[in-house]
Amino acid sequence: MAGLRDIRRRIRSIKSTAQITKAMQMVAAAKMRKAQQAALAGRPYARAMNRMLAELLPTVTDFTHPLMEERPGGRRCVLLVSTDKGLCGALNSTLFREAIKFDPRETVFVAAGRKAAQFLARARRTLLAEFSYKDHPQFAEARAISRFLQEGFLKGEFHRVDVLFMNFVSTLIQRPEVLPLLPLREIRGVSSEPEGAELGTELLKGATEFLFEPGPERVLGALLPHYINFRIYQVLLEAKASEHSARMVAMKNATENANQLVKDLTLQYNKLRQAGITKELLEIATAQMAMS
Repeated sequence: MAGLRDIRRRIRSIKSTAQITKAMQMVAAAKMRKAQQAALAGRPYARAMNRMLAELLPTVTDFTHPLMEERPGGRRCVLLVSTDKGLCGALNSTLFREAIKFDPRETVFVAAGRKAAQFLARARRTLLAEFSYKDHPQFAEARAISRFLQEGFLKGEFHRVDVLFMNFVSTLIQRPEVLPLLPLREIRGVSSEPEGAELGTELLKGATEFLFEPGPERVLGALLPHYINFRIYQVLLEAKASEHSARMVAMKNATENANQLVKDLTLQYNKLRQAGITKELLEIATAQMAMS
């Protein structure tokens, strides 16, 4: 029967698809564990750096730095951090819904990830540069992105820089977040844990004087560019942890849906086959009765 052949063909096709999604789920799970460990391992260093800056800034009252200067006018630059590949559920679409909210007349974009560049081209937004980063982000990749943003800010090409990325919360939860990057007005962490001025206030309680060598101004001047570099590096780590977590969950759901569809089609196949057998038996019985 043509109907039975079609169902058998669909069952074979869906089973092969389920095998592919299962393999992709296992690969994503292995990458997810490494990416999550890297993101979580970077957070203590980020917190320590935030504490150091929060402790140092209140002690330097007349310190000025180009990265801390308010620049009136100009455009807003947004670093959009996405994935290079798809098959990660609604991760990118959720991120792009936030990106589309920025005013196109006053906003320019820098893309980190192929999907972000493709989206900005489709949305006809101004794209200044596109950067790529590996499954295991390297600090040199973050430093290259940071250098481009800092140079554009210092040249006055844009008056502020923000980072839009998917922040890793857990395997099932990833949130789009906008992180202010430049100018440096406050010390904020990438993760949702409390950072910044509150930490500085706690550290200053009970203390009267802090000594920095070769001096607070020189220490702060050398530390601020590195602080920007590491913030972007931590963003890349959080984005990769979110990507692999979302892909693992998406492939797991796809495998479960495929297996359920195979069960439904198998049940439908058995019903049609049983109906065909019953029909043939009735035809044989009817023929025998007619001949007797």
